[in-house]
Amino acid sequence: MIDFTQILAQASYYYSSGNDFYSGTGGAMGGMYSGVTIIGLGLVLLAAMLGGIVQMGLKNAFNRYSQEPAPLTGAEAARRMLRQNGLDDVQVISTPGRLTDHYNPMDRTVNLSESVYNEASVAAMAVAAHECGHAVQHARAYPWLGLRSSLVPMVNIGSRLGQIVLMVGLGLLAMGSGTTVAWVGLALYATTTLFALVTLPVEFDASRRALAWLEQSGLADRAMHGQAGTALRWAAMTYVAAALSSLAMLLYYALILLSRMNNNRD
Repeated sequence: MIDFTQILAQASYYYSSGNDFYSGTGGAMGGMYSGVTIIGLGLVLLAAMLGGIVQMGLKNAFNRYSQEPAPLTGAEAARRMLRQNGLDDVQVISTPGRLTDHYNPMDRTVNLSESVYNEASVAAMAVAAHECGHAVQHARAYPWLGLRSSLVPMVNIGSRLGQIVLMVGLGLLAMGSGTTVAWVGLALYATTTLFALVTLPVEFDASRRALAWLEQSGLADRAMHGQAGTALRWAAMTYVAAALSSLAMLLYYALILLSRMNNNRD
């Protein structure tokens, strides 16, 4: 999730760099690109605000539904769901932290945060079932999960080097060099956006599987099923907000690059 300090620090650099496109004096195209770039920055800030709102909603939902009792702890629900899906070789383990729950396909473990692992609450049971949904996806060769896994090596490189290479490329462009380095940096950064977008169907499908199992297993009555659905929808919205933030940032960088290119042509 992009925070305000990172965004404002990046914005202040470009707006204080003396670039004519940000003062509206860069020729006929300068004013247009200045306005469009400001719009890009506005989209980034809007996405960051949305992310903050979603995080607060998620926290409130989980605090609320952590107080609602459930028949099983998160660990017990996870083991039952895995067993009923024929996944006896997947382990359920406790991991430190809050909302650190995840499924690890490398060692086939469902990792539940301490509160989810130990508590018998609606929130804990919903989160545990969601993570088991990923284990079921893995076992059933769910294509979107496979695609996301195949992107991991490329995303690891892009997340580490994308912004650095892009900034170097923009610096070279400001000195009159070509655009190759900057475009390579932008392409590297775009891998993180692609990963965020591919993550969406994976997370929504895991929640769908979780809610279907909670209903079929008889563990959740109508009210509890609705509460679990609300909690999982808030969790899914964090991925939507992250994808929008990454997409807005990619657009912002692309508009800066186009502005610099146009400045060089003038």
